[in-house]
Amino acid sequence: MRFELLRQRVDRAERRAEGCVDRAADERAALGEAWRRAWSPARIVVAGLLSGFLVGRSEPLSKVGGSRWLQMLGTVSSMLASLRAAAASEDAGDSADVAAQQASVAAEAASEGAVSGGPDPFGSAAAARRDGIPGTATEAPVRAPAPAEAATEVSER
Repeated sequence: MRFELLRQRVDRAERRAEGCVDRAADERAALGEAWRRAWSPARIVVAGLLSGFLVGRSEPLSKVGGSRWLQMLGTVSSMLASLRAAAASEDAGDSADVAAQQASVAAEAASEGAVSGGPDPFGSAAAARRDGIPGTATEAPVRAPAPAEAATEVSER
């Protein structure tokens, strides 16, 4: 056979394969849409009742040991809770770092404004420092715990 004839056959086969893939994707999308439309709330309730009845009739947990399943479920839920707590702690640490940086920038800007005699961008912060009012910019910013401290604190809870 000639090379040109083989190349034409390959091109035709590739076009047919692409057409089949496109048709399969369209049919899959149509099936997914029909599946989602078919599951009405009433059908979901009926399917749940039927499956619960069948599982209750077969009683698989009584033969295997239901306490093992419950113990595993409790372990998994506590693991997920600790992972969520760790993520929340990390997010809080990041936001605390950002807040500390913003506070130090604000304190520097306020002190520069007071030194230069310009207007105070934060209202009466300079006046509060002069009067010695506690809880103002005169206090040092709160330091975020080191990673080892945070890990120890989380593990002790």
